[in-house]
Amino acid sequence: MSEIKRRKNESFEGFMRRVKKRWKQSGKVLQVKKIQYHSKDKNKNMRKKSALHRMDVSSKMEYLQKIGRLPEETKQRR
Repeated sequence: MSEIKRRKNESFEGFMRRVKKRWKQSGKVLQVKKIQYHSKDKNKNMRKKSALHRMDVSSKMEYLQKIGRLPEETKQRR
């Protein structure tokens, strides 16, 4: 939290300009942009669970293709 207070008779736009300049100089803006889109790695249990789910779904799809309930060539999503 920044400790910047609005000066007497200072407009809101001027205050925000001063705050943004201070944030930019301190590196907080770059830090936020750096971590904004960073996703954490899944833990071991979640990786196992998703792998088992993928295996289950793929085996069901293969079975449906073998019995003819699913067309041979289905478009895969990415």
